[in-house]
Amino acid sequence: MIIVGGILLLIVLLILGVPVLYCFGSVVALYSMTLGYTALGLLPTMYGKLSSFTLLSIPLFIMAGGVMEKGKIGDALVDLIESLMYKIKGSLAVIMSVTCAVFGSVCGSGAATLSCIGSLLLPKMKDKKYPMEMMAALAACSAPLGMLIPPSAIQIVVAWSANLSVLACFLATVIPGIILTTLLSLTSWIMLRNNKDIQKIDIEEAILKDPKFYRKMLFQRTRYAFPALFMPVIILGSIYGGIMTATESAAVAVFYAVPVAIWAYKAIKFMDLKDIFIKTATSTGVVMVMVVMTMAMGHILTMENVPAQVLTFFTTLSGNKYIILLAINVFLVVIGMIMDDTCATMLVTPLLIPLMIKLGGSPYQMAAILGVNLGMGNVTPPTAPYLYMSSQIAGVNALKVSKYVLIFILFAYIPTLLLTTYVPELSTFLPKLLLGSRFR
Repeated sequence: MIIVGGILLLIVLLILGVPVLYCFGSVVALYSMTLGYTALGLLPTMYGKLSSFTLLSIPLFIMAGGVMEKGKIGDALVDLIESLMYKIKGSLAVIMSVTCAVFGSVCGSGAATLSCIGSLLLPKMKDKKYPMEMMAALAACSAPLGMLIPPSAIQIVVAWSANLSVLACFLATVIPGIILTTLLSLTSWIMLRNNKDIQKIDIEEAILKDPKFYRKMLFQRTRYAFPALFMPVIILGSIYGGIMTATESAAVAVFYAVPVAIWAYKAIKFMDLKDIFIKTATSTGVVMVMVVMTMAMGHILTMENVPAQVLTFFTTLSGNKYIILLAINVFLVVIGMIMDDTCATMLVTPLLIPLMIKLGGSPYQMAAILGVNLGMGNVTPPTAPYLYMSSQIAGVNALKVSKYVLIFILFAYIPTLLLTTYVPELSTFLPKLLLGSRFR
């Protein structure tokens, strides 16, 4: 009963809007007082987990994302993708989804992706008479693509929490990420195809006046975007090629992004790096303190045999594997609605990975299911940080944006989630293909 009471307390505090750190801290304090756990008993375990080389990649990717956000690397990507997709009706909406996927694949941060790409494209969309509530919803729903298109900080946390291969977790989310990007683009195109208020973008008007202008402009934009495009080649190529670990590639991403932002795009100066590094240190400190609290709670739950009880609970619901998977997804949707992605990942990964193995599935499929579910949680009220952030950038009412968010969830996120859940090959094909015997 104490365990259940602690979890209920956590949910109530989260719904009331209490900061996540204090929510988990309160539950850990409750368990410590009632179950006899002490700081001396918890600290060695937490220190042992925190002194992980893998975790070092998280602040490095935060730093790389900060440099990219300020360094106009997103501008170059937007311009290039715009020149490739200008013929599509409502092309800026498709550009939003695709650019978020590409930018997210480099910085690994949904918040940095939304801040950079949303700030670039939403004002353009407003000028071209796009329906802004819908576009703010699309921006919010596209931002979590960085959690699926590797490198993803969330997948690093999954791999670290469950002692899995970081590379295999990255690969497991690639196809679901592409499917989600495609469905978001297709849904937005269908919603905009009969909108007569949308104006043509500047590039389309220029090309209609002078068709020869297109090839010259495409060459110029490709050349300008090359340093930005080469970044994912370095990061992902080195990881997939087995040359570097995720942590090493994150460090390389920082060292590559700084000169590109300073000299290639001339968007920042050396003095600007101070603010970026301070912001990185602050974000890392917040993340690590939350990690400590969720880790302490997770350790207590493990010692109290809660994973086995969760396993028993889900298996007693039904003997049918597919119904159990559906119940897991409902559980994750609720968790994602009230908890931020990092804490939710740390809390549920040790509970659900053993369950997936028990059901005869791959733990990497569960990593992909977690990625899609928690990405959806970032845009589902009451927490929905990306929904509120995009509404603020677009200058529109968050409540009106919510209506369109639900449409994107219904026609993009839920189909992706169902495919990821019930077609395991979507998440296991690439790891098997590229890792071969190293994939387990």
